[in-house]
Amino acid sequence: MIDLHCHLLPGVDDGAQTLEQALALARLSVADGIEHAVLTPHIYPGRYDNDLASLQAPFQYFSAALIDADIPLTISLAAEVHCTPELLQMIPQQQIPFIGEYRGESVLLLEFPPAQIPVGGDKLVTWLRNQQVLPLIAHPERNKSVLRDINVIESFVELGCLLQVTAGSLVGGFGPACQRVAEELLRRGWVSVLATDAHNSRHRPPRMTAGYQAASDIVGPQAARELVWGMPRQLLGLTGV
Repeated sequence: MIDLHCHLLPGVDDGAQTLEQALALARLSVADGIEHAVLTPHIYPGRYDNDLASLQAPFQYFSAALIDADIPLTISLAAEVHCTPELLQMIPQQQIPFIGEYRGESVLLLEFPPAQIPVGGDKLVTWLRNQQVLPLIAHPERNKSVLRDINVIESFVELGCLLQVTAGSLVGGFGPACQRVAEELLRRGWVSVLATDAHNSRHRPPRMTAGYQAASDIVGPQAARELVWGMPRQLLGLTGV
């Protein structure tokens, strides 16, 4: 499996704080069947002041540490980018690491505020699409606006956005309401990717298998496989088996 959203990169956000913690998460990822992890540290100006340039050295350091520790997890660098006005400057200035490309557009893991879908969010998405940037919306099933009314996310699906649901949501890891919404998003065919959004070993571990199995019960094994392998490979531009 491929994990397109996780916070394993040490010391840059609210995920792994030390190299030891990051390596422990990497081992857990491998044990759960994850072969490749896209590291997606937060970019949230004023809170997590990361950008492409500042993340390069920590990424190279962690890449070398994985090899030294003989952990068979390949990694790449992207970011979970909060919906802020600074994004309008950071995109043209090439300060954002993207997940990959899909149908000629750069794929951006976009995070909305947890309490709401922001006013003007649709205008931001339209602007991004005009910049040839395709939003992959992070964990919509955990957004309070979507929890109140799942239909508020439909306009973003209609604008072409991809949706990433947290694997743990499908097994009740974020409560029954998030689980119900995650299941309904799957039934509607709106989900493109499952990912762990792992932050730590104890409360937010990198577990994908249970979510994949839950998805299989809803949409069938083939469609579930697409969420954890097929579509992630497309977004990363990988080829072959």
